[in-house]
Amino acid sequence: MNCQIFRSGKKDETYLYLAAHQSFEELPDDLCAMFGEPVFVMALKLSSDSKLARVKTQKVLDGLRESGYFLQLPPKLPIEEEISKRFS
Repeated sequence: MNCQIFRSGKKDETYLYLAAHQSFEELPDDLCAMFGEPVFVMALKLSSDSKLARVKTQKVLDGLRESGYFLQLPPKLPIEEEISKRFS
């Protein structure tokens, strides 16, 4: 399945996978408001054999088929790492 990947202009490490047939105008308003201005990262052809760094490919494919998009949120960090990041 062909998709485009965009990073959020508002939230670090937040990415939106958008199916090739989907447009931003069709996305829910609250998603667009939270995501902010989309910044194009790349176009990608995904299959069940594809490997992604932070999310299972099947979850992305399911989202693309069901709703035309998949939102990848930042990874959750253990509390010690979060504290270290904030006070370093």
